Amino acid sequence: MNILITGGTGLIGRALVAKLQDVHDITVLTRQTANAQRTLGPKVAFINKLDAISDIGEFQAIINLAGEPIADKRWTSHQKQKICDSRWDITSSLVAKVNSSERPPAVFLSGSAIGFYGQKGAEEVTEDTPPHDEFTHQLCKKWEAIAFTAQSNVTRVCTLRTGVVLTAKGGALEKMALPFKLGLGGKLGSGEQYLSWIHINDMVNAIVFALENPSCKGAINMTAPEPVTNKVFSHALAKALSRPCLFTVPAFVMKVLMGESANMILDGQKVIPAKLTTAGFQFSFPTLEAALDDIYR
Repeated sequence: MNILITGGTGLIGRALVAKLQDVHDITVLTRQTANAQRTLGPKVAFINKLDAISDIGEFQAIINLAGEPIADKRWTSHQKQKICDSRWDITSSLVAKVNSSERPPAVFLSGSAIGFYGQKGAEEVTEDTPPHDEFTHQLCKKWEAIAFTAQSNVTRVCTLRTGVVLTAKGGALEKMALPFKLGLGGKLGSGEQYLSWIHINDMVNAIVFALENPSCKGAINMTAPEPVTNKVFSHALAKALSRPCLFTVPAFVMKVLMGESANMILDGQKVIPAKLTTAGFQFSFPTLEAALDDIYR
């Protein structure tokens, strides 16, 4: 297939391009083409603006992963708007291109996050679970609603409700592992909140599965089948790093350091990949121990 990818230089995008580039023709939309070429290599084509595409029908698939990192900065009003605009604007532009094409792409996979569900405590969450209304839900609800306006009898749309992606370099795990490597690791807040995670290899393979499997439609939870509490995660991470797990970071400290965005970490969600499992997707790393062993061995 000829595939257009946005967010191709991000954590997931880099791994996805590496997986697809030997099988498909990949074009990455990026404002920094020189840097992207150094990162992704010579097999990938690049464009620096969407207007460079006269007819998006030249692509059989679009994978939209672009967006401002959600937890890197405090959620000021300005930062919240930046987070929203970075997702809504590019998705709207892609959808407009799809809907104006006489032969639109067959598949449109668009990013989303398990933040769609908001605070759910220890409740088991599937794609059908009603959400709790808060900022992350409002962000993802509109993001997905925009994407689904590209859906037609020609174009199949999936939104990828992604959990915490675990990989050796970059992403949340690198930040979470640092205190443990310094011997200062421990649980966050009560430690009873759930963390819904997925190994980077399973994340990429699940995207490819959704790309190639016509039965995959609508919202899909991109998480491993065994979410764990923060306490369990912290002890497993400490064991994988051969470090102690002795400390607790109180909830109020997290809120002082991170502001409102700390709620994502302190509340958590127990998200189950019901659609992937039903469709027959096989996880290479269904358990946290297996995932961390692969990353740190």
